[in-house]
Amino acid sequence: MNRLRRFVVIAATVCSLTAPAVFAASAVKTPNFEKVKLDNGATLLLMERHDVPLISFSVVIRGGALSDPADRLGTASLLASLLEKGAGNRDANTFAETVASVGGSIETGASTESISVGGSFLARDQKLMVELLADVLQRPRLEQAQFETLRDRSIEFIRAAKDSDRSALTPIYGAASLFGAHPYGRSVGGSEASLAAIKHADIKQYYENNVGADRVIIAVAGDFKTAQLKSLLSRAFANWRKAGKPLPVVGKQAEVTARRVLLIDAPDAVQSYFWCGDVGVARSDPRRASLDIVNTLFGGRFTSMLNTELRIRSGLSYGANSSFDRMTQGGSWELGSFTRTEKTIEAIDLALATLDKLHSGSIDAAQLESAKSYVLGQYPLALETASQWAYQLATLEFYGLDRSYIDDYGNKLAAVSLEDAKRAIDEVIPTSQQLVLVVIGKAEAIRDGLRKYGALTEVKLSDPEFQAKP
Repeated sequence: MNRLRRFVVIAATVCSLTAPAVFAASAVKTPNFEKVKLDNGATLLLMERHDVPLISFSVVIRGGALSDPADRLGTASLLASLLEKGAGNRDANTFAETVASVGGSIETGASTESISVGGSFLARDQKLMVELLADVLQRPRLEQAQFETLRDRSIEFIRAAKDSDRSALTPIYGAASLFGAHPYGRSVGGSEASLAAIKHADIKQYYENNVGADRVIIAVAGDFKTAQLKSLLSRAFANWRKAGKPLPVVGKQAEVTARRVLLIDAPDAVQSYFWCGDVGVARSDPRRASLDIVNTLFGGRFTSMLNTELRIRSGLSYGANSSFDRMTQGGSWELGSFTRTEKTIEAIDLALATLDKLHSGSIDAAQLESAKSYVLGQYPLALETASQWAYQLATLEFYGLDRSYIDDYGNKLAAVSLEDAKRAIDEVIPTSQQLVLVVIGKAEAIRDGLRKYGALTEVKLSDPEFQAKP
């Protein structure tokens, strides 16, 4: 057992021996930080932490895949990758060498609702850090040769996943099937077809339309003096233009009213990968503590109900889990697992039966306290380093949450009762009849068995899109 896992186990064990009233005393509290709003809309969040001579930053740009053209999904993801491939007066190689020469790091990425830039530098290099960050955000080179390389590589990654990493694809097919035309159903990384349609001009247009001061949150934590770094950042970003277009409006998600099935035919498959999902709750949902406890018990840890049934007792799978994907206007709840082709229906039946068991009131007081201890034992591990705090500050600002989201979490965990847990299950966790079921496997062997779960749509794994055509 490695040190991190050993610490988690010890922390959970210690918490399980304490009374619920101690939860509040054990909870993490948000250190003081300063928030600055520039005239152009840029938001700066600054938290001094002098424990190590490092400065970490987490930048979030609102938009992400939500702002992708509908026929060119993956544009935001490609732009994110291009941001670190040269900026200002530095080409891709010079930029990478400059960062590496001082032991720094800059990484970029995209999600459904945002583009992110994160990294760390030694405290003594904060001026260089601000210079590079300002170049990345305001003066990316977006060179055509780099774009073409990244686009072609992204297409190859999808093809490789279809051959050898199919478990990574079920959430993509799942979101597309669950949300349909809703923006939350978009594949952040695009598809083979949509990526092939993206031109260099599309990347530049996306940048002009969707990247600007009024969309950005810059959170910094570490070994600095607030007044000095605030001055550096303010000068670097005060004259940045605003994004060329407003953020897209995200509407209400369609509820799942009847179970339906999407089968992705992989003729060579010897295993089936399955995913079940339903519309979930937003990041700001007040039932967060109850739902975290419920999901931990059902599919959020090794000893969960789902993993116990599918792996430990039956041996049908090497692993099964469930999780929430909470976004601004909602999100999803999902479970996933895999099994041998000949055991596909048996494994899905068992997963759905376990979900019904959750709804039947199977959680008792001892399990509830165990889950509280487990969640609280893990919670502080994400709130230790400067990098983690920069990320947390950006997340709070992005979702419009205040520090009580962190500071009051221990109290709220301690206060969750069996009645609260049951209510959360009834209100948010779907029954076995309210799901979208997605299966990647050998259709010839499993098609007939899957029909009992609901209306079946079938596509081919070789198809260049993740969304089934109407």
